[in-house]
Order: sequence, then structure tokens, then C-alpha cells
Amino acid sequence: MKDNQIAILEGLLFAAGGSGMTKEQLAKVLEVTEASIDEIMDEWKEELGRPERGLRLMESKGVYRLTTKPRFAAIYKQWLYQQKNTRLSQASLETLAIIAYKQPITRVEIDDIRGVKSDQSVQTLVGRGLIEDAGRKETIGRPILYATTEEFLIYFGLESLDQLPVLEEAWEDDLTQAETFFDNL
Repeated sequence: MKDNQIAILEGLLFAAGGSGMTKEQLAKVLEVTEASIDEIMDEWKEELGRPERGLRLMESKGVYRLTTKPRFAAIYKQWLYQQKNTRLSQASLETLAIIAYKQPITRVEIDDIRGVKSDQSVQTLVGRGLIEDAGRKETIGRPILYATTEEFLIYFGLESLDQLPVLEEAWEDDLTQAETFFDNL
């Protein structure tokens, strides 16, 4: 049973991302006591402590998070640097243009405008810090709303969203003009 609990905790903390989860939250999901969470976490920390593992379990101010091991930091930084210095794909530019002009907007709304799935493009843009979670839409399922970030403005040399080129009325639903603007920067 403990192996299943560790697997569930691993998935939960992965899904929680940087926000992490408290011992109380974890205990509630697993329907165990907080003391049991301590035991499971100790076992899991030991398992993650093996040299062939790339993750570690951290607890800070009562919140547990999965992080990468510092000894591999140089490799991770190199990869992140390469990712940030590659050009955005056409799909990512389309998605970014839609978000910039229609924000806050859900992924499903982006998909409807583009006519194709945008999951990967949204992930890429979040990973680059160009868009972020801007809350939840007050509708069934409470989907995540996305908006551009300060990094977006810096990346494109804008002081505010007011500096985005004005789209001609005929082009508002076909954001080609905006894509061209972003592509030229």
C-alpha cells in the first residue's frame, strides 16, 4: 500500500508544481493521518536520495514540493537557456497573438479561434514565461485563464499592451497581422 501512496504523492506534487502541497492536504487526499504522511515522506526522501534519481522532495514552511537535484543544475540551466533562445514556432506565435489580443482567455477558446489544439503551444509559452495563469473562468469546469506577462512585454520591447499594433476590423478574427508583428520582432 505504501508504494501506491508514494506513487499518488509523486503525481500530486508533480501536478501541484511550484505551489506544492501541505501535509494536511496530502493527508486529506490519501485519507491518512499527518503522522502517516511523515512516515511516507521519510521513506520517499530516502528513495529519492539515491544518486540515480534526478528529483528530490523538499519541505519548506510546511509545504512539500518536488524539485530537481542541485548537482544537475548546470545541465538544466543549459537546456533552459537553449529553449529561451530558440525562435517560437508558428503555432506558438499564433497562440501568443490570440492571447495578447483576447486576454484573459482559456485554452479551449484559443483552440476554437485557431481551429486546432493549442496544448503544446500554451505549455511552451508558459515555460518561457511569456504567458501565465490569470485565474479561473467562472463557468463549468472553471478553466484556467491565460494572459501575457511582464516578460512578454520585455521580450517584444513593449512598455504596455497599448503598444500592440491595432488590428483592422476585418482582421480581428484572423490574427495574421499580429502574428506578422510578433514574427518580425
